[in-house]
Amino acid sequence: MAVQRITASEFKRMIDAREPVTVIDARSPQSWKSSDVQIPGSVRVPPDEVVPHLSEIPRDRPAVAYCT
Repeated sequence: MAVQRITASEFKRMIDAREPVTVIDARSPQSWKSSDVQIPGSVRVPPDEVVPHLSEIPRDRPAVAYCT
């Protein structure tokens, strides 16, 4: 599995082009509570709880994780 960083502009281009991508919202539970914004279709996976959530992350497309 290759890991690479992309910019916000690259991510926006992927979304605008409707490329198949899984968005992983890796914000902490505290950040979730303080925000009412979520990228539609994103999967919420706290950074310290990745293993229990692996089955929620599709493996047939690239995944992009974001946090604040």
